[in-house]
Amino acid sequence: MSEGMLLVLSAPSGCGKTTILKRVMAELPGLVFSVSHTTRAPRPGEVDGRDYHFVGRDEFETIRDRTPSGFLEWAEVHGNLYGTSRQEVERLRARGLDVVLDIDVQGAVQVRRDWDPVTVFIAPPSLAELERRLRGRGTEAAETIALRLANARREMKAAADYEYLVVNDVLDVAVDALRSIIVAERCRRRRAPSGEAVELRL
Repeated sequence: MSEGMLLVLSAPSGCGKTTILKRVMAELPGLVFSVSHTTRAPRPGEVDGRDYHFVGRDEFETIRDRTPSGFLEWAEVHGNLYGTSRQEVERLRARGLDVVLDIDVQGAVQVRRDWDPVTVFIAPPSLAELERRLRGRGTEAAETIALRLANARREMKAAADYEYLVVNDVLDVAVDALRSIIVAERCRRRRAPSGEAVELRL
């Protein structure tokens, strides 16, 4: 069985990355989402092991400080720690599954140091459109929106470091683009679009 690939997906908040990814994962077999560890408390409706692995700070730091680190990447965001389990990713890839990491640009830099992932950046058509979408949610204060836009401007500068760029202007087009990237990368690794290994019979 061939080892699965590692797919890094990054995007500014509000770009529709989660929506795109859910649709692609529903259409392509053999894709799994890496469940991150976090020290923040669960939100209503979140389930441990499905949405995140919820752990205490001491446990998180113990995993992080292993040699090699128990995390492919980790970061502290708003006082909470988040990390991608190295052991879980290796286990899933060994089963021939393609593992999706939904991480920010800083995490992508960490993963690229030691691994050779397929990297995809999802961008809005423009910052103005991103602002319209964020305000259209009606769920966040003006200060929060301003912070998200400032972060988006910084993150979009890092888009050039990614192998692929998908602009989410029309949702169906963006979904098709991400699906095509994954299928092409599977073919490059001598695997079928379904993810199964291909053996040429002579």
